[in-house]
Amino acid sequence: MSKQQMKAIGLLEYLPVDQPESLLDVLIDKPEPTGKDLLIRVKAISVNPVDVKVRAPKNKTENTPKILGWDVAGIVEQAGPEVSLFKPGDEVYYAGSIARPGGNSEFHLVDERIVGFKPATLEFAHAAALPLTAITAWEGLFDRLGVSPHTEHNEGKTILIIGAAGGVGSIATQLAKHAGLTVIGTASRPESAEWATNMGADHIINHYEAFLPQLEALGLATVDYIFCLNSTDTHWMNMAETIAPQGKICSIVETDEPLDLTLLKNKSVTFVWELMFTRPLFQTPDLIEQHKLLNEVSRMIDKGSLRTTVAQILSPINAANLRKAHGLLEEGRMTGKIVVENFE
Repeated sequence: MSKQQMKAIGLLEYLPVDQPESLLDVLIDKPEPTGKDLLIRVKAISVNPVDVKVRAPKNKTENTPKILGWDVAGIVEQAGPEVSLFKPGDEVYYAGSIARPGGNSEFHLVDERIVGFKPATLEFAHAAALPLTAITAWEGLFDRLGVSPHTEHNEGKTILIIGAAGGVGSIATQLAKHAGLTVIGTASRPESAEWATNMGADHIINHYEAFLPQLEALGLATVDYIFCLNSTDTHWMNMAETIAPQGKICSIVETDEPLDLTLLKNKSVTFVWELMFTRPLFQTPDLIEQHKLLNEVSRMIDKGSLRTTVAQILSPINAANLRKAHGLLEEGRMTGKIVVENFE
């Protein structure tokens, strides 16, 4: 008996996004859940820099369509036999695993331990903007930098968020502010500075200029934490100069050149990476933490202490709209997130 088919957007060649073959409308087999997997009916997806990086031109071809997409909001269609956290009909949101096919398809399989209940107050499109950036921001702040979630522990402490108006920066700014930190965000354009300020940044500095004089103008000699969301090697000297003794730096952006960690030695500074795919990629024992944090983000959204970061919504979910979304991201001028909703 032949398998049921479903719509998806995939690629066979890694091409510039202005070429129609860079992302294709395809039909693939509808999967079936086993173990702890949920089968999700996809209602909305959002696009992240990781999609663009994976799709970027390279000398490689695929025999079967490669499906991208690591931000999904949808409805549980079916649950695997070992599922205990969800049931069919539940509205959920998640980022998934880069080791598995992405969510740019009508139905998608995902391990329940990295899925959260969708915020009740949000439509699917606005929920789809959140998972990858919320997980990255949460893990970066609370797991990697070790920021306390309790405001009384952060009185007088400062964080510099490099790239505060982007997807991760928009959430990180809100979470850091909610935790009681003084937030200095970087932005280079009036519209991105305004966006970061609206997300809760106390001060804005320009990341194309030296950090120290701008911080000194704000009455700050150093900052306690730095969360780097843009071009780690470009900002490395500025970060080393402005981080406080015994401070902590976290980055999510890989480098083209080795970093000179010796610059941090005299200050006994901690440097740490954050990749939100680490837990699902390596099936770490604490995998369930992503389920827990997504549920906490939902609670904060529904309570009004955190807000979604949608900047643009496209419809329907098809190759043409995903090529458009990738193109907008590649321009490097986005504030917030691009979402694509509804299969036709």
